Amino acid sequence: MDFRIRTLLRTGLTSLLLLAGGMVSEADKSPQQSYIDTYSRTAVAEMYRSGVPASVTLAQGMLESANGQSELAVRGNNHFGIKCHGWTGKKMYYDDDRRGECFRVYASAAESFRDHSDFLRYRDRYKSLFELDITDYKGWAYGLKRAGYATDPAYPRKLIKLIEDYRLDRYDTMSASYGEGAGDKASKPRRARGAGKTEVPVSLPEPPSELEQARPLGDGEARKFNFSLSRQLYSLNGVPFLYSAPGETYSDIARANGLFRKEILRFNDLGEEEELLPGTVVYLQKKKSQAARHVDMHIVDGDETLRDIAQRYGVQLKSLEKMNSIAPGTDLHEGDVIRLRKR
Repeated sequence: MDFRIRTLLRTGLTSLLLLAGGMVSEADKSPQQSYIDTYSRTAVAEMYRSGVPASVTLAQGMLESANGQSELAVRGNNHFGIKCHGWTGKKMYYDDDRRGECFRVYASAAESFRDHSDFLRYRDRYKSLFELDITDYKGWAYGLKRAGYATDPAYPRKLIKLIEDYRLDRYDTMSASYGEGAGDKASKPRRARGAGKTEVPVSLPEPPSELEQARPLGDGEARKFNFSLSRQLYSLNGVPFLYSAPGETYSDIARANGLFRKEILRFNDLGEEEELLPGTVVYLQKKKSQAARHVDMHIVDGDETLRDIAQRYGVQLKSLEKMNSIAPGTDLHEGDVIRLRKR
């Protein structure tokens, strides 16, 4: 047989074997690895948007959705078992801790991942987790359990095992570009150009607690507004305020700071003067029409009122009512999502 023909046959046979090997490899891929390949980009994109480590998001998704094969994931694109509290979208009913519990239905898996990130970022009981280093997956795993995310005492260990068995922590140091095009099938992790290791993220969002933190005002700033210098003043969302002292009234604070009584009531969304408890936030200027950048929403916890939320973020009550299409005096329910910034 001609040498060139033998070479072509040998090359063709080798190519067929390689192709067959690749097909077997793809077919034999574990459900866990398939899940990681499918959703790692989405997890990284969410990490840069919300600050939840990609490794934790992936491990939770794998565990909660049985690697995307649970009934909730298949029928409702719900990968994290988030229930209906405060949900106005589509719903499905499923036997979980109790029979016929209500769960959220999403248009896509990406929407489920986004809602999961927001569920953690905008609930008070999880906010301390965002103070942890983005690579501290163990701190996150145990912190989720302490905050009441799961009742299973082994929940942290299960998350950590998934992260370590499948090296999910490598996604916590991916560059933001890896998350671009999230929803597409993931490829191999990108490495920094000219470097031997993956890039460390440099533009993660600030922790929620830091974005919402009040800043003490200096004497110069207070003097500029003709406020009293006899006590410490603060600023939140660019609006000056003070904490009330025992026995003080709104009228007392107004007089001390060169304001009319009706002004201070208006600044604090009050029609009439009411009892002022010690330590209450009292704004000394008109609040803003929306919250600070990156403080996009608040998830109602307990018996909060819309005015409580307005005071907490330095936003006018009427602005929150308008943004959220809520009539004055409407009662809120735990889990309700309140928008803090205009769309």
